[in-house]
Amino acid sequence: MSRKLSLILGILVIISGTVLFTALFTVHQTQQAIVLMLGNPKRVITEPGLQFKLPWVENVLYYEKRVLNLDPPVERVLLSDQKRLLVDAFARYRITDALAFYQAVRTEGGVRQRLGPIINAALRGVLGKLNLASVLSEERDEIMAEIQAQVNTQAERFGIELVDVRIRRADLPDEISDQVYQRMRSEREREAAEFRARGFEQAQRIMATADREATVIRAEAKREAEILRGQGEGKRTQILNDAYGQDQDFFNFYRSMQAYEAALSGDSTYMVLSPDSEFFDFFGTVTSGGGGAGN
Repeated sequence: MSRKLSLILGILVIISGTVLFTALFTVHQTQQAIVLMLGNPKRVITEPGLQFKLPWVENVLYYEKRVLNLDPPVERVLLSDQKRLLVDAFARYRITDALAFYQAVRTEGGVRQRLGPIINAALRGVLGKLNLASVLSEERDEIMAEIQAQVNTQAERFGIELVDVRIRRADLPDEISDQVYQRMRSEREREAAEFRARGFEQAQRIMATADREATVIRAEAKREAEILRGQGEGKRTQILNDAYGQDQDFFNFYRSMQAYEAALSGDSTYMVLSPDSEFFDFFGTVTSGGGGAGN
């Protein structure tokens, strides 16, 4: 009898444990939960802790309280200056109403399908009124705030709040990028040619100035050389005159030696002169009177 009672009690404990295990659930501080009965929402739990549900009848669906990421596909946008731009944006959102979220989109995958097109439509609408310079300037924060406000007006019905929208990249399409590159290259080549022309003009100006200054310097040097040469010649003449006045015979002898040196300095010198020429006055015995007779 006691053995049957123990078996019955054991079975009851197991059943009670199973029922209790399936009836209790935990909501973490980063989560919120919806209790469903046969697919119909019964209550929303936003506070963390241990909760109770009807076993096998009710089930629990968990949603994040934390900020979630959304990465919509790259969107082609036509700007106001008729330039096409490939915009790669991303968004961050938070589930603020779990019940509305469940009824509208059910899962995070549903958010990507429903909210992604809304974000891209807002991008096209806002950026379509701007030019490329504005999109790439410091006005981007204001642009993103306007896009975020437009998206939030439609995101409320999904039970979510858009926390932030940012443009990750904004690129020109390949065909336009090639055109822009060629235009930039032509502009740089034009600037380079202009710089080279200016440099050549400046070089020519510098060379002309240098040549003019060199000509002036050479002329001044030549003038000073002629003056110094004239002064030297005058002094030389004065010295020779003084020497001639002091000793006429020695002066005639000195001048004759200079003439001999200049005439006979070559390796092979031929002269045709008369024997009684004055050139040969000092070729012979020099007398005390300074006169010489050639033999």
